Amino acid sequence: MAIDVYVADEQADHEVDLDRWARLARDVLEDRHLPGDVEVSLLFVDEAAIAALNHQFLSKEGPTDVLSFPIEDEPLPPGRSPDSGGSGPGIEPGEDPIMLLGDVVICPSVAARNAVSHEVRVDDELALLVVHGLLHLLGMDHEESDEAEVMEALERELLARYHEGRTSP
Repeated sequence: MAIDVYVADEQADHEVDLDRWARLARDVLEDRHLPGDVEVSLLFVDEAAIAALNHQFLSKEGPTDVLSFPIEDEPLPPGRSPDSGGSGPGIEPGEDPIMLLGDVVICPSVAARNAVSHEVRVDDELALLVVHGLLHLLGMDHEESDEAEVMEALERELLARYHEGRTSP
């Protein structure tokens, strides 16, 4: 299984160690034992960019800390589209298709404010947002209290395993 994590820093408010967050994302995705090859993107943006995405996709005003945009629920079947027939380009017989999980968009300046209120380091808050965003891409949610408990427990477990220095959930 190959896991490709694409990272981009499109903000200038806070220094972001792209290699560190790509490594954390890769570790978390490996831990989840996903079938086949996986691609995901991590994008670090400023408050204006995340506020625009928050408004466009969730109809909410203002910046938020993290947004997740799943691309595929299930990998596409091999073969040509639309008939999936023949031996056109693409996946070879017996080869697993690449699963495009989606994009996680994080706002470091909002994360920095959250870190102060949560009394944690900014890196700890960013790590939580990376893990949280990835779990959303993997289908987890926190709308109901029982779902939230399961998701938060897994976040704590993954952070303890793959992020040093985490002092609180």
